[in-house]
Amino acid sequence: MTVLGAVALPLIPPEDLAAVSDAAEDSGLDELWLWEDCFWGGGIATAATVLARTQRVRVGIGVMPVPLRSVALTAMEVATLARIHPGRFQPGFGHGVRGWMAQIGGDVASPMTLLREHLGALRGLLSGDTVTTTGRYVRLDTVALDTLPATPTPILAAATGPRTLRLSGELADGTILTSRTAPDGVRAAVELIDEGRAKAGRTEPHRVIVYLSTATGPDGARRVAAKAAEHGFQQGAGVAGSPEAIAEAIHNYVQAGADTVVLEPTDDDPDPVGFIAFAGQQVRPLLY
Repeated sequence: MTVLGAVALPLIPPEDLAAVSDAAEDSGLDELWLWEDCFWGGGIATAATVLARTQRVRVGIGVMPVPLRSVALTAMEVATLARIHPGRFQPGFGHGVRGWMAQIGGDVASPMTLLREHLGALRGLLSGDTVTTTGRYVRLDTVALDTLPATPTPILAAATGPRTLRLSGELADGTILTSRTAPDGVRAAVELIDEGRAKAGRTEPHRVIVYLSTATGPDGARRVAAKAAEHGFQQGAGVAGSPEAIAEAIHNYVQAGADTVVLEPTDDDPDPVGFIAFAGQQVRPLLY
């Protein structure tokens, strides 16, 4: 069965996370996704808040920028949340927006090298290894976690370009695709991810998670079109209209290779908490 999520945009005030959590938990939504955009609330803090208030819904962060974070601290935080809430925490990682990374002094000459080194060290730490590495950006000297996740924790990576998509297939357990991606773009991404998986000899399942820009109401089509024009969506990305129209769009993404579709409201959605409830209550029952 298709996995359905929804995004709680970072512009939602932190004090409203209780309402966001309740909407996701009570509506039957499978997953709630949070963003660590600069310079809003931190991804770990918001995820911990939502996980503590809920019992069922899975919580993802899509994504944490690796230039912003020490891999050792990230591993400690991920392991703690994954141990407290086994099977419900889904951490995602990515390059980050280079302009934002430059603002904090975190821009690097080779984002690909940093992501490779970060994901490799993170996987080792979360697996219980003692990690020593002297990479270009990541350096650890006999580091091991004392607290490990109770169950294996998937490491997800955001990717758009061919090199990052191949890297995600090689090193990550799943790939997050932005809302700019149309169904044909999902098919192309899956091919590149599979190239990376083949290079690494990986045979275990690899999740493909795609955001879908979504709007309802009489001005929904206008809002999605405006977002598509602003962000350069691929032709066919985004959906507006009834629950049935949204479910049909989700089906098209699944047919293209997506395992999880995450509905993403527009920034000007008049009721972001209601959007999450809508996704679970009205769209989720239509999926198969």
